[in-house]
Amino acid sequence: MHMSDYRGPDQVRTLRRRPRPVQVVAVASGKGGVGKTSVAVNLGTALAQCGRSVMLLDADLGLANIDVLLGLNPVTNLSHVLDGTHTLDEIVVDGPDGLAIVPASSGISRMTGLSIREQAGIIQAFSEFGRELDYLIVDVAAGISAEVATFCSASQQVLVVVCDEPASLTDAYALIKVLSRQYGVSRFQILSNMVDHATHGHELFRKLQLVCDRFLDVNLAHLGSIPRDELVRSAIQRQKPVVSAYPGAPASRAFKKLAQSADNLPVPAGNSGRIEFFVERLVGAGVTPAMAVGLGD
Repeated sequence: MHMSDYRGPDQVRTLRRRPRPVQVVAVASGKGGVGKTSVAVNLGTALAQCGRSVMLLDADLGLANIDVLLGLNPVTNLSHVLDGTHTLDEIVVDGPDGLAIVPASSGISRMTGLSIREQAGIIQAFSEFGRELDYLIVDVAAGISAEVATFCSASQQVLVVVCDEPASLTDAYALIKVLSRQYGVSRFQILSNMVDHATHGHELFRKLQLVCDRFLDVNLAHLGSIPRDELVRSAIQRQKPVVSAYPGAPASRAFKKLAQSADNLPVPAGNSGRIEFFVERLVGAGVTPAMAVGLGD
């Protein structure tokens, strides 16, 4: 049975848990307004519905849209872990269908400027997290900044969300260019969002792929397409993921298919199986804002 046949959270979960490293997926976009956070929330929820253990880290400092999308009012966040007043278990908020959520906080911007003692403390905090994770999904801010580059370069997979707007494709190319040329990220997964049909999604991907193939040394793959669906807007108004609020909706079926595709992505060789490996890469990145500002040619 395929995940596209899944009809709701009460149905038997289809994915068998298998031992493997935590897959860290950064969900990014060249510009705002393309549905990036909705993609992160629904992808995480779809994976959780099917038996994967998933944590969603809200790394968008400016908007903290995950709180809004899910109607959350967290009183603690990552800054309290950095300060040593709370453990990671204590700040995590339980989301829909078992999705674990780390609320956004200004503490994320400190992750590359920690002292040696603070680095050891945050790595220890993540190593002591009480849940074995299959996925850590990181919802980064739109555009390119030091924080976006740091999270993307520390992740195993970078999922770039695009839609049918010239600025979306142009800014996605700029994001990919900076990440590839200045941060050594060479592989990108592309998701076409709010498309009219599957062919439309492939057309958007091909436009981006053609310009990247011409000017950049990167590997792009089309992970899938999400159709334009008014039920997504209705789910947002209800402050629920569309895969939970309307499991039979066209967008929900597409997100479940996307989760299946994401679950089949290989984990790059040599990565540790625990979440603190990601944190070690994050705090040790040494990224400076000056590295992220020039788009160049």
